[in-house]
Amino acid sequence: MQKEKKESDKDLIFGIHPVREAIEAHKEFDRILIPHGTISETLKELITLAKAQNIPVHRVPSEKFERLTRRNKNHQHVIAFMSAVRYAPLEEVIAMAYEKGEAPFILVLDRVTDVRNFGAIVRTAECAGVHGIVVPSKNAAQIGSDALRTSAGALLHVPICRSQPLWDALIYMKEAGLQILCTTEKTDNSIYEPELFDAKAPLALVLGSEENGIANENLQHADVRMALPLQGQIASLNVSVAAGIAMYEVRRRRNIE
Repeated sequence: MQKEKKESDKDLIFGIHPVREAIEAHKEFDRILIPHGTISETLKELITLAKAQNIPVHRVPSEKFERLTRRNKNHQHVIAFMSAVRYAPLEEVIAMAYEKGEAPFILVLDRVTDVRNFGAIVRTAECAGVHGIVVPSKNAAQIGSDALRTSAGALLHVPICRSQPLWDALIYMKEAGLQILCTTEKTDNSIYEPELFDAKAPLALVLGSEENGIANENLQHADVRMALPLQGQIASLNVSVAAGIAMYEVRRRRNIE
């Protein structure tokens, strides 16, 4: 059985009233969890308040909820996971890139849930000049203190945007003039083919999880599908390594006069 991920105590808030106070204080949330089953009117009001501020609220099996609340029994059927960053609107991130006279370079991560991989990707993205990172509201790494630490502080410098569903962000970026580049094994196109894409144009680079890759409903929005050539016996790269290779191939092409 898969072990439950450990969360830092300072990333968690238990109980209806503490969570409500944090929402009303406009604190930044990663997500709120409540167990399946009947909920009280007070908890319903809290859920309504959270959704009004675009805070993701997830219903989870009671067994999982109980494992998460072993350390605090006074949870009142609600746990809030705090975020280490303030989320940014995608349209503002793209606009800021244009205002700096740069072609937007956006990274999209589809179901990358491992915090260490996510932190490593953000660290590389900051060094590679990525303007912003888009993640789904569900099935994404928790952006708490562990992610901040593994990113070596890069999370404080790279805007993070949320989209649910993820394809909404892809459609928006296509309409805004960005190329959608999907790194996937479902193609024979090598990322190193010189005419495959225009790196100096506005673009979004999409990577998926190591287990499942990019979801089909997101992959269908690709303007370009490209693969990292593999010479060994192992079928895939670690996603943070793959992301680093892909981001720096874009950066290399942009640096060519």
